[in-house]
Amino acid sequence: MKIKEFIVVEGKDDTTTIKRAVDADTIETNGSAINEETIEKIKRAQETRGVIIFTDPDYPGEKIRKTIAEKVPGAKHAFLPKEVAIAKNGKGLGVEHASLEAIRNALRDAQIMSDTIKEEITQEDLMTAGLIGGAGSKERRVMLGKLLKIGYTNGKQLYKRLMMFQISRREFAEALAVVIQEEKNE
Repeated sequence: MKIKEFIVVEGKDDTTTIKRAVDADTIETNGSAINEETIEKIKRAQETRGVIIFTDPDYPGEKIRKTIAEKVPGAKHAFLPKEVAIAKNGKGLGVEHASLEAIRNALRDAQIMSDTIKEEITQEDLMTAGLIGGAGSKERRVMLGKLLKIGYTNGKQLYKRLMMFQISRREFAEALAVVIQEEKNE
């Protein structure tokens, strides 16, 4: 699988794993303290071929993603569910620990966050759906994030991410129906 865009990752181990999964060029941030030179490199890459931000599914990874997204508009975002990014020994979490198939799937499903935000789903909808402020809401958000391919979020982030990825009311309702069905099957 050939990826046209540059893939922005955190480090060398991520690059090694990604190059085993797909044919692509990467840009490494070397941690969460992204310097201006790296930001400029990512901006140039976005102008020429586009970029996909593919960071670890943890707090530092989300911080890096947010920093880049603010400074490089129009970048695509690829997300890995936490459970597929855990090291085999259980000590570590990151892109470098994911299976090649999980990486290919995440890159195939990469999406652009929109600058023009329109509200289709309200905070009230999220509360009614049991996605914020109630028992089991975290588990529901985890499953919803996987189904919509927008990654895991806390309650506050979920609202923003649904708007940024322009998730329609229909997409939201369909994914929520699957979440509810899964809960009934447990």
